[in-house]
Amino acid sequence: MKRTRFTEEQIIGVLKEAEAGAKTADLARRHGVSEATIYNWKSKYGGLEVSEARRLKDLESENAKLKRLLADTMLDNVALKDLLAKNV
Repeated sequence: MKRTRFTEEQIIGVLKEAEAGAKTADLARRHGVSEATIYNWKSKYGGLEVSEARRLKDLESENAKLKRLLADTMLDNVALKDLLAKNV
């Protein structure tokens, strides 16, 4: 999985600069990202505070872990059903 070069604090700082009236093109050039990245950040982190962004990231990672656990359990379930079907 791709890692970001920016922390939530830095991203929210950039977005606060944008809200203060800085142009997106200038922000993108200054921070070394594309304008599309800044718009993606706005859609994901717009209006969030740093603590809320951390909580969002924690919830996303927990959700991914739970999805993996569910997929593994479902695979085990299918394998057991196939095994029982062969034995009967």
